[in-house]
Order: sequence, then structure tokens, then C-alpha cells
Amino acid sequence: MSKQLQRVETLFCHEVGDDYLVVVTRDGERLFRAKLGLSETEAGPRPTKFRLKRGSSEEPRQPDEFVELARRAERIRISEQTSASGRAKLLEMLSGYQLEEKAKAVRTCRYCASAGRYSPVTTETAIKDDRDWICTDCARQELERQLSYSGGVTGAAKERLEELMLEVQDLQRIVNLLKGRLDPELTKFDTISATTDEVDPVGVDTLDLHPDLQALLEDRFDTLLPVQSLSVDNGLFDGRDQLVVSATATGKTLVGELTGIDRVLKGKGTMLFLVPLVALANQKHEDFEDEYGHLVDVSIRVGASRIADSGNRFDPNADVIVGTYEGIDHALRTGKDLGDIGTVVIDEVHTLKEDERGHRLDGLISRLKYATETRARERDGYDGAQWIYLSATVGNPEQLARTLESTLIEFEERPVPIERHVTFADGREKVRVANKLVKREFDTKSSKGYRGQTIIFTNSRRRCHEISRKLEYDAAPYHAGLDYRRRKTVERKFGDQELAAVVTTAALAAGVDFPASQVVFDSLAMGIEWLSVQEFHQMLGRAGRPDYHDEGKVYVLVEPDCAYHNSMEGTEDEIAFTLLKGEMESVMTHYDEAAAVEETLANVTVAGRGAKRLNDRMLGEVPTKHAVGKLIEYDFIDGFEPTPLGRVVTEHFLDPGQAFALLDGIRKNAHPYDLIADIELRDRDL
Repeated sequence: MSKQLQRVETLFCHEVGDDYLVVVTRDGERLFRAKLGLSETEAGPRPTKFRLKRGSSEEPRQPDEFVELARRAERIRISEQTSASGRAKLLEMLSGYQLEEKAKAVRTCRYCASAGRYSPVTTETAIKDDRDWICTDCARQELERQLSYSGGVTGAAKERLEELMLEVQDLQRIVNLLKGRLDPELTKFDTISATTDEVDPVGVDTLDLHPDLQALLEDRFDTLLPVQSLSVDNGLFDGRDQLVVSATATGKTLVGELTGIDRVLKGKGTMLFLVPLVALANQKHEDFEDEYGHLVDVSIRVGASRIADSGNRFDPNADVIVGTYEGIDHALRTGKDLGDIGTVVIDEVHTLKEDERGHRLDGLISRLKYATETRARERDGYDGAQWIYLSATVGNPEQLARTLESTLIEFEERPVPIERHVTFADGREKVRVANKLVKREFDTKSSKGYRGQTIIFTNSRRRCHEISRKLEYDAAPYHAGLDYRRRKTVERKFGDQELAAVVTTAALAAGVDFPASQVVFDSLAMGIEWLSVQEFHQMLGRAGRPDYHDEGKVYVLVEPDCAYHNSMEGTEDEIAFTLLKGEMESVMTHYDEAAAVEETLANVTVAGRGAKRLNDRMLGEVPTKHAVGKLIEYDFIDGFEPTPLGRVVTEHFLDPGQAFALLDGIRKNAHPYDLIADIELRDRDL
């Protein structure tokens, strides 16, 4: 020990049982550890045992060597975790050797001290662990251990938890967060602030609308909302095509309604209002009936099934036709005459980027434009259609507007702020957390006098029913598997504030009009696929309505190390922070071989030799030559005419794989129900 005694920087003492652990350091590095024992003598406490620790063994040394070490030390530090009596005993011993002035009690890391390391911590660096304080390195290791118990949180979620731990300096609060505790200071991820773009409002009395529509509008309000004013100022009533991009609840839907109804009343053709889902079409049909039914005839056209086409309630001669994309596309593919179309409103146009149905919307737009342009050439007095595209979430609005040959109307106002939260819970715990959130929200009233209500998004119909049954306050499932009457009952009861929550699938996120103050994500998946950033923003945008609420709240419930299908890449904790931090994806349509074949066949059915021109004007790049070759190979077309088989395939929206599965089943005399089940089970359960 002679060389080591030349200079000692710090001699650190930490009480362990009846003895003291001694750590000797120089230049920040540990030289050695030892065990010190004190005994009472006539002169007071004195060293009677001093042993060097080497691994698991101890080497006895003379007690006087400790005194020599203490005299050579530049400073002596005593752990604050040492008991009051133990500290007093140690200080009395040092005083007996006139060394008490070197001694000072310091806060040190308990874990480091127990491991024989001298690790002082300060108020700024210490992390509270129960009643003790530990260093950041030990806190990270302890958090890592706790995360492994919770299922292995990794990546961005782990980084977020570490950041929170260092910020609040309390390990136990982070551990509680992993158990589903709703600590607002910790669960809060960020706030999307309310913003207001300065737009000069357009007075309703300045509009040159049909007198009946003008009177209706003037009874409702004095001025248009900002996005509506922007649209009017940029040629809405001059027939200009527009892409309107604005957040949920900013009034963009009325843009399409105003020009469409006005053109109908002025004899400029039928209005088509198209949405992606049957539930949305039903809701919009009812809205049009309630608001404009005394001015115009309203009909609905939805694709009830790819096998049967009942056409319930569809009147092709109606003034306004509300439909699904597939419902109107089916009419085109089967040669139905839609008359003089004056306005086409495509709601949720960002559907163009979806893998399964994006190409169908892309093809529909191209085919519908072809149909209106052809009719305009053939019929005097018909000028074609005005196109209005609506979306709350587009990552490339300028590019999309150029592709759609429309004027971009972009309004970035957020009517109310949205506070976004993240908490962690397993599948069973999520329901308990959701229940607590629903109760807390419903028990709160906004300054406008409305109770807080919640939309819970999950990934399956079965889960919708499971969650809604377990909530203490009145709640209801809502998904495409419910019949029309039941869905309308849920919508009415929610609107009348009779329900605290609805539990719905991600597939119905777009457009469903539930004025909720809070959105809870029970799952970040849609079926067996993770949500995109665009879908996520579309869904969270349902939280908070300016006429009802002061703010919106969003809670993302994350199950660590969870995926809903073995085909899914990443885990829910990784996906959560990708979605929260991610930028909106560009709206582009991508074509694989099956999609290219389906749309080319539909274009051949509608336009014959003009199919290539229809393919060329679509948003995505369609490999026309290859697709035509496949259509000939599959015997779906003969020249530029669909064969009987091709006509059946396109009328029922079958891709080649589905078509051949049906043919194979027919050849094997399979029961029709089995054939239908085989086709339907290929789709995701949403």
C-alpha cells in the first residue's frame, strides 16, 4: 500500500451493517476498497478492524493503516445514507485524530456505494428511488431492469422514458407509468396549439347563390368560415376545381356542398358527393336530406356487396347522389347513365395513398372525368363537372393539387388545442386505463356546457364490443358490421350526450361525425397493419370541436413489445413514437401487378381503346403495356373489349387471384356460400 499512500484524493465511507465500506480514490479512479470496523475504547471509537477487499476475499491489514490513509487524504466524505448514529461514531473517531475538518457528509448513489464505488450526486443530477437518491447511470440500469419486466420497451419509447426520468428525477414515477398510471405531467407528450390564420371573412349576403340557397345560408350565419372564404375568393363559384386541405371541424365540407347545391339549383347538373365507406355515405345522405331535402332530391348509391348490387334507395335522376367510391364506380363499370354531372366532391381524397383501395379511387376519378368529358362533347348545353377534393391530412398538397389539375386551398387553422399523451399498459390493463379516462372526461364540462365524450379506436370489431362492455359509463360499439339502424342509434345517442364513449375501428376514423373531446388509441393498428402517420393524424383530429370544447385530448395506450400479427414489423412502443414524431406522408398511388390489371380492365370496360389515355392521367404510374398483356393472358379482354369473364371480374371488383379462386371453386362444384366466404375472408376484418 506504500505507493498508494503517496497521495489520496478522497476517502469515502459508507455504513454497511455494523461496519463501514471504505473506498479510496485518486484522480477520480478507485484505488481499492476496504472494510473498517470501529470499537469503543477509553479514548472513544477507534479502528480495530481494517481489511482490503479483493474480489470476494478480504486481506487483513493493521488498523493504523486506515488512520494513515485518512491523514493523507485530501478530503474525507461520509455517505448521507449512513445512519445518524453511525455518522456520529465515525466523526467522533476522526475527531480523535484531529481529522474532523476534512470530513463532510455528502449525498451519494446508494447502488454505487453498495458496489464499492464513490459516486456523489447533486440536487441537479440525483434520481429519486423510493426514499434514496441514485446516480443517472444506476437509474438507467434500474429502469432497464423494470422495462424488461414490462415486456422490453425499446427504441424511441425507451429514450422517451429516460428523458422523462431525468426531467422529473424520480424513477418510481416512471415505473408507475409503465403500470398504466395516469400521471399527466409524465403522460403528456406535447400540445398541438390552436392556430388562427388571418383571413378576411366573406359575408354571406355578398354571395351570388340561388335565392333559395342564399336564404337558407343567411338564416344560419352572417359570414363564412376562413377556409370557406378562401375557397370563394379563389374561384369556387366560378367553376374552378379545388383541392381543399384543412383540419377536421374547420368547415371544409361546406365548400363542396355550397357549390354543388348552387349548381343543382341553377340547372348545372347533378351533384355527386363521394366518400370511402358505407357508414359515411349513410350519414352524409341523412345530413343532406335534413339540410337540403326541401330544396333538392337526394339519393344514395353504395356498393352493398361485390356479389350483389341491390341499388337500394338509388335514384339516378336525383339532384344529389351521395355514394361510396365503389358504388359510383360500379355504376360506371356496368354502363349506367349518371346523367349530367355538374359537381363531383371527393371527400377523404387522401384515400388515394391506401394500398388496397387507393388505386380504385385513382381509377374512379379518371373514369368519371372521362364520362363527364365525353358527355360534354356529345351534348350541347352541358359544360362538364366542377371537381372539389377534400382532405384534412395531405403531406404533399402542392404536388397533389397539380396532379389533380386543381387550385390548392390550404388552411392550417386548428380550432382548439390538442393535448397528446402517451402511457403504457398491456392488453388487459388498457381497458382499465380507458375506463378511467372515459369517466374523468365525461365528468367534466366545457365552458360551452358540454360533457366530455370519448372515441376509442381499436383494431377489430370483436375488441369494440369487448371494451364497450367493460366501461362503467354508457358506451357503445360502432363499426361497419352493425346494421344501419343500430349505427344511427349510436350516432344519435352520442350527439345527445347519452353516451360517454363510442368504441370503433380505425377503418371508420374518417369523416364519422362524433363531436368528441377525447380520442383514446387502444391500438395503433388497423386490422393487422400499423397505422400510417396520415391515418393517425386523421384519427386524433377527431378530438375537440370549437363549438363544443375548449381543448381536445388524445391518449395513446402503448403495449410494450406488442404486435398484432407476425407479419407486422416493429412493436407498438416503437410505432407510437414514429407516429407522434412523423411527418405526414405524401399522397401517391402505387400500383402492383394486381392493381394495374384491375384498373386497366375497368378502363377498357368504360373507355375501350381510350383505356391507355385513362391510365396515363391517373395519379400513379400504371404499367399499361404489361397490364394489357396480362388481361389477354387471363382471357379478361378480347382486343379492347372485356370478355364475359372480364366483365364479371370488373363488375364485382375482383383482383385476378380472387377471380381464379372463384373459377377453381366453380370447376370443383364448391357450394356458392363457400366461394363467397373464401373471397370475403381474404379481406381484413375491420
